[in-house]
Amino acid sequence: MHFCWVTLPVKDFKKSVDFYHGVLGLPIQSKHTGEGMEMAMLGEEDQPKIELISLAGNESKAFDSAITVGIAVDSIDSAMSLLKKHNISIARGPLSPNPSIQFLFITDPDGYEVQLVEMRG
Repeated sequence: MHFCWVTLPVKDFKKSVDFYHGVLGLPIQSKHTGEGMEMAMLGEEDQPKIELISLAGNESKAFDSAITVGIAVDSIDSAMSLLKKHNISIARGPLSPNPSIQFLFITDPDGYEVQLVEMRG
């Protein structure tokens, strides 16, 4: 067995795709629309994906913001510059509990916590 994807229900499909693809740079592997549904799979080829799904009626739902999505970055400093460019506030961090890792937390358009992680040597 291996992990394939995590599904995040979203309120505004375009805003969420713009955040994960446009800002964070996750490639879109597939996109589908159907009756009352929009879905996109984002992530690197042959790696686990984030599935964004918007269903008719999601606009008024509250989602569980206790979910955290972890995304690896090459550099926390570069990530912070990118976040500043897009006016995205850092919720917590950067934190470095040991010399081999540094991370920070931001919030996506639906309130999900996103942890940007730099693994060091």
